[in-house]
Amino acid sequence: MDLTQGTVAEKTARAKKTMMWFAMASMVMTFAGLTSAYVVSKNRKDWLSDLEFPVAFVVSVLVIVASSITLFLVKKAILNNNRKLATSLLIVTLALSILFIFLQFRGFDQIISQGYFFTGSESTVMTSFIYAIVVTHLAHVIGGVIVLLVLIYNHFKQRYKTGQTLGLELGAMYWHFVDFLWVYLFLFLYFVR
Repeated sequence: MDLTQGTVAEKTARAKKTMMWFAMASMVMTFAGLTSAYVVSKNRKDWLSDLEFPVAFVVSVLVIVASSITLFLVKKAILNNNRKLATSLLIVTLALSILFIFLQFRGFDQIISQGYFFTGSESTVMTSFIYAIVVTHLAHVIGGVIVLLVLIYNHFKQRYKTGQTLGLELGAMYWHFVDFLWVYLFLFLYFVR
């Protein structure tokens, strides 16, 4: 396919999607660095081996996967001209994203209740890494919540319809990526201890 072909709108859409792919690649590099440092640090003698993994983090995986499913269904609803369903699904996606953030903080509480902190004498290298990885991901999720709010605003302004879903597609690309990233990070933190 010749990328120079097509209408201005098609070229613009390709360019915006390419920029989103570059943004996601930079996020992959950030988390690759964090998880690599975690693996290297795992060989330290003071590495924590008895941390009970937070149940809230387990539940958060289910919540964020559900949010990806609801956002996926939004585009289908819009393409079927079912604005009411699309509205409901967008609101559910936003609610699930807020629940996800709540569960992340609940997970921190569960780690603290075991006596482990981010810094200070009660901290460990392992818990500091867990906090750093989760908080960095959480910052991207908060960015995703802002994206969801923009999607909801644009939906209410009736900017998405058949043949005009680029903004929705870009927002969904970001949200699905952040969701996939949490599933990866969860599995990494759960199994690499």
